[in-house]
Amino acid sequence: MPRLTSLKSLYRLSSRSSSFLPAANVIPSSSFQWGQRHTRSVETMASSKLKAAEHLKGLEGSVWVEFVKLTTEEKAINLGQGFPDFAPPNSVTQALTEILAPGSNPLMNQYTRSYGHARLVNAIAAMYSKFIGREVDPMTGVLVSVGAYGSLYYAINSHVNPGDEVIIIEPFFDCYEPMVRMARGVPRFIPLRPKNEGVTSTRDFYLDKEELKGLFNKKTKAIIVNNPNNPLGKIFSEEELTVIADLCKEHDVMCISDEVYEHLVYSGNKFTRMASLPGMWDRTITVCSAGKIFSATGWKLGWSIGPQHLIKNSQTLHQNCVYNCPTLIQEAVARGLELEFSRLGQPECYFLELPRELEEKRNKMEKVLKESSFIPIIPEGGYFMMAKYGHLGVDVSAYGDGPQDYKMVRYLTKTQGVATIPCSAFYSAEHKSLGEPYIRFCFIKEDCTIDKAAEKLKAFSKSLKA
Repeated sequence: MPRLTSLKSLYRLSSRSSSFLPAANVIPSSSFQWGQRHTRSVETMASSKLKAAEHLKGLEGSVWVEFVKLTTEEKAINLGQGFPDFAPPNSVTQALTEILAPGSNPLMNQYTRSYGHARLVNAIAAMYSKFIGREVDPMTGVLVSVGAYGSLYYAINSHVNPGDEVIIIEPFFDCYEPMVRMARGVPRFIPLRPKNEGVTSTRDFYLDKEELKGLFNKKTKAIIVNNPNNPLGKIFSEEELTVIADLCKEHDVMCISDEVYEHLVYSGNKFTRMASLPGMWDRTITVCSAGKIFSATGWKLGWSIGPQHLIKNSQTLHQNCVYNCPTLIQEAVARGLELEFSRLGQPECYFLELPRELEEKRNKMEKVLKESSFIPIIPEGGYFMMAKYGHLGVDVSAYGDGPQDYKMVRYLTKTQGVATIPCSAFYSAEHKSLGEPYIRFCFIKEDCTIDKAAEKLKAFSKSLKA
């Protein structure tokens, strides 16, 4: 794997405590009066208008805050977070090096066009015009954002009014629900259901047509579709997407199509873009991610694509919020897209190279999990694998509160040194029981990382049989 260079030589992660709180009994007597005033000030703040906005209530918790912290504390092998531990392709890293080189264009260090660096939006428009099958206007049909997160936030908060209903397909990336609630919208949930108890592939999960139809009504403003799905890895068929599209058109509903894993499609599967279906361009915002495309999640760059009458609303929010994304990163991504687009369909194109290599890693992870007595659900796309663990009979009652999958993840992280993510975090409160039997493994990792995790998981499995 010539491009997937190890990052170990590029940086080292370290963990330091940020706590710097004095013990309560060591406050000098001379500070007592100040302490009283400070205490009264805190009490005043807690009971006055200086509180969080109402629409933030209930959104304080985060699965990432707890488990990233736990992973770091335990120095566990990180198969939880969805980022690679290898370098991005040369097409973008070399571009960034050239941009930063002495004597290069100094304007690359200054503000660029608010809605997206000109070179980047032109590259995006050219590429997605081909992908979607219609002309995309680079100036009015594209908005560059701080990651796909930014695009999702803009799409939701620039269109959803208080009381509007937004349909969310479960499992869903966990930012969807809080973003809808911050817009004072009403999330309505529908789960992908397994066809039977013995499912082994994401193909075995389906969207019930009648159940979906029952959610659409006059209050429905939007539906969010994540294809390929995170954490499941399901790729929606053209038939399934057409069912959603027909309901959108019938009820005049917009679609926010989160397609950040667009190129991570494995053998025997076909990826269909929602905006390419008849009548859907005018009501779809497509969300994409440079971080996912180029294995550079820390670059935090994404974009929205759609018709002018939708994109302009996101642009309005963007110009009054972030306003501008880093010029250097946009220029590097633009050059990377230009290069990869020029060799589209060729074996050396990163859009083909990465899924080819990840398919091998997927198969490797499947083998590891089966040999470790887990029951994996084989994904059609993306870079996550859900796996059942309940049959292992592990007593996790001593590992905190919450659903069983949270306890199982804490147990594996603390006792086995392998970090994963609980899948009930990707379900609504009413459907958490559907995700509770699973934990999520990330396989966009170096082979040596997966091998180290395999040793620990196999030893764990062996200990259960002893």
